[in-house]
Amino acid sequence: MGIKYKLKLKDLKLEYLIDYFKPILKFFRPKEKIKNYQDLKDYIQKKSAWITQVTLYGYLKTRMGAKYVLMFEDEIFLGSINKAKWNIYSVVLQDFCLYSISYLKDISQKHDTEKAKEILFQILSDEEKNQMPEDVLEKTKKEFYERLNNIDWEKYYKDLPFNKSALALYEWAPIADELKILDRKIVLNSMILKWDIIKKEFSQLLNF
Repeated sequence: MGIKYKLKLKDLKLEYLIDYFKPILKFFRPKEKIKNYQDLKDYIQKKSAWITQVTLYGYLKTRMGAKYVLMFEDEIFLGSINKAKWNIYSVVLQDFCLYSISYLKDISQKHDTEKAKEILFQILSDEEKNQMPEDVLEKTKKEFYERLNNIDWEKYYKDLPFNKSALALYEWAPIADELKILDRKIVLNSMILKWDIIKKEFSQLLNF
């Protein structure tokens, strides 16, 4: 499941509605068990896109109110949203790859931690075809290598594993800084609450 990089004004309303509501509707469909690493890769990719879209669009809608739809007629604002989506998504992917492999290592006794990098790089390869910007790709790989060098696999999934995702949403959301400061706690909590949903579902679907 990819995130499209460029929205066109002529497709704006339909594209926006599909982008916003489709992942929400899909989220409530019956879920398939995660039986192997390919299933895990697909699940990470799909849910990372869902969390990115729902939290980013949800925050923009809450903050802008009635002006929300009108702002999507602004080319500059559209570019800012796309930039934000890719940068948030890249951190969400990293967090979920590390979380899932840390969880598997401790709970399911799956000790192949190299799978974290393998899964992330497979997803990045997919997203490159979906026009993920080159600078975001390279930054994601660099950040992930740094995180791998410092991770404690036994503790990661239990120790605030999604903080970086929440901070990425706060950093990249295209809202004026003087307004974001007022929203900091709400924005961070919105991401963590969505992750709580995924964590519960993940543990229920896991069937290695």
